[in-house]
Amino acid sequence: MAMSPSEFRRRQREAARKLERAVQAQQRAAQQEIDRVNRHNKKVVDDHNRELDRVNRANAKTVNDHNREVARRNDAANKHNEQVSREISSRLSRATNERVRYQPAERHLVERVHEAIVFDDGREYDVFISYARIDGEGTAHQLRAALEQHEVSVWFDQVAIQPGKSQSRQMDSGLMKARAGIAILTPAYLTGRFWTERELGALLNKPTLIPVLHGVTFDDVKEYSGILPDLAGFTTADDDIDIIAEKIAPALAE
Repeated sequence: MAMSPSEFRRRQREAARKLERAVQAQQRAAQQEIDRVNRHNKKVVDDHNRELDRVNRANAKTVNDHNREVARRNDAANKHNEQVSREISSRLSRATNERVRYQPAERHLVERVHEAIVFDDGREYDVFISYARIDGEGTAHQLRAALEQHEVSVWFDQVAIQPGKSQSRQMDSGLMKARAGIAILTPAYLTGRFWTERELGALLNKPTLIPVLHGVTFDDVKEYSGILPDLAGFTTADDDIDIIAEKIAPALAE
């Protein structure tokens, strides 16, 4: 039986409405999925930002604590040096022997020389870290920080050396005052540089010298020195710096 034109149009309209409802349902489902993904992504970003804020606050606290400690040490060192300078100046002022009488220019020169060599910070140290800056600086920084977390006092040049005073004398003072030594042996260290060879020569005279190998092997060290291979050592090829510090710290305890 043939379909009348009116019936055809009715069915056509009904099919169009069904198609429209289906499209709308798909659009709603797609929008819901987009909203769900956006909510998830927003939560991930918010969680990440909160964690980042927490890490930044923790890092800021660590930096501030370190800066306060450095400021405290510098203040103590300055007070000590000022006291020594006052004592020197007082002795100069009391000099009445005709053979030891200072002219103003001579007094000024003596005071300048004294200020240039006074660098005692009034502290004793558990260990002196020797390293080659070209490839050992990062490892030295990490090791120093890890040891200090174990309450080991470390003489570290970038913290201990005071500007405007003799660097070599300050290094000698640190070498003398430290009870033990750590040599971070890297390829640059083993090439034989003036400062590292000078430091190593002094550290070999200490009761405890701990080699820490980074980027070199014990065979490399053996070629560099016939003495160092006889010493127990650690290598970053086996342990990370935190583990090495944890192993070293008990040996440096009072």
